[in-house]
Amino acid sequence: MRVHGEDILDEALHFTTTQLESMVSNLNPAVAAQVRRALERPLRKWLPRLEARHYFSTYPETASFNEVVLNFAKLDFNMLQRQHQKEVSELSRWWREYLGVPEKISYVRDRVVELYFIWILGPYLEPQYSHGRMMLGKVTCVLSIMDDTYDAYGTFEELQLFTDAVIRWDIRCREQLPEYMKSIYKALLHVTKEIEEDMSKEGRIYGLYYTKEKIKCLAQAYLLEAKWVKEKYIPTVEEYIRNALVTGGYTTLVTLSFLGMGDATKEVFDWACGNPKIVKAAETICRLMDDLVSTEFEQNREHVASAIDCYMKQHGVSKHEAEEEFKKQIVNAWKDINSDFLKPTQVPKHFLERVLNLARVMDVVYKDGDAYTKVTQVLVDGITSLLLDPVQI
Repeated sequence: MRVHGEDILDEALHFTTTQLESMVSNLNPAVAAQVRRALERPLRKWLPRLEARHYFSTYPETASFNEVVLNFAKLDFNMLQRQHQKEVSELSRWWREYLGVPEKISYVRDRVVELYFIWILGPYLEPQYSHGRMMLGKVTCVLSIMDDTYDAYGTFEELQLFTDAVIRWDIRCREQLPEYMKSIYKALLHVTKEIEEDMSKEGRIYGLYYTKEKIKCLAQAYLLEAKWVKEKYIPTVEEYIRNALVTGGYTTLVTLSFLGMGDATKEVFDWACGNPKIVKAAETICRLMDDLVSTEFEQNREHVASAIDCYMKQHGVSKHEAEEEFKKQIVNAWKDINSDFLKPTQVPKHFLERVLNLARVMDVVYKDGDAYTKVTQVLVDGITSLLLDPVQI
């Protein structure tokens, strides 16, 4: 819970971490397991639902244990898990039957379940947001295909055509696109049409405007990256970060997660799009953690220079020095997030929690490697815990 200017909290963290690391081998097994878990990732950085699943096994060892409360908690977990299973099943069917992955679009990462776990269930898991998760899920599926198209498949000329079509947002633009892009553009128009219908029913048609604007900005930022690759241009760190905070899609996901929250007013959307400190901090965490673990993999193919490459070139430092600098920036970004949770807040707290959850899920997915691209054990365990195995009662 560190914030800027509270040096005593930095000192407390250093002291407690040092003490716990030195004594963990001498603790009884149950307490030692809790200490190791806290040292690996503190509560602030764990996804609440993953922590809840874990707590079922440790709660009986606490002094306040109540078996009735535990059974109710397990029932609640399993009921909500069944709802999440239904959602991911519907999204998977849409992914394969409507979008045609991987049969019709074979080059994209076939990661719909992982996509749901990270980008949909990550920001909000509550039962009342089921419809919002489905809206966000469909948009995110299309954006994931766009990401892979810009990043690893389309020619620069094809990507220019697609970007122009997104900016114009007109079904007639479809005829100018290569055949494989037509279905992607059609899907994009389809999901935004669904959003338009839903927002109209709720009297919040302004949600459609923010959706389209965010997707336009995303396409333009993707194209700029493609231009840098084509020209073999290494941008400054400032140029890279400014564009990468858009291509990462984090502001887009935060903004679009509000579509499914009925009390998200136009002022809340304006706040999210106004680059508030907490959103920028979450973007920074997401972007830099991604770059720290993905650089070596991405440089094995033609790809835009990473933040690390840009920093090394601009400042004449080693890779290690660049990595250490970005780790400091990640720590400072977490402090920014914590600061914005101090009362009074700019918007109601439940909107801020979407931003916090996005940073949390990135810490889970990217702390020890790119778990999304390579599907590491941490992602398998998370999906198994939340979407496959019910809690035994």
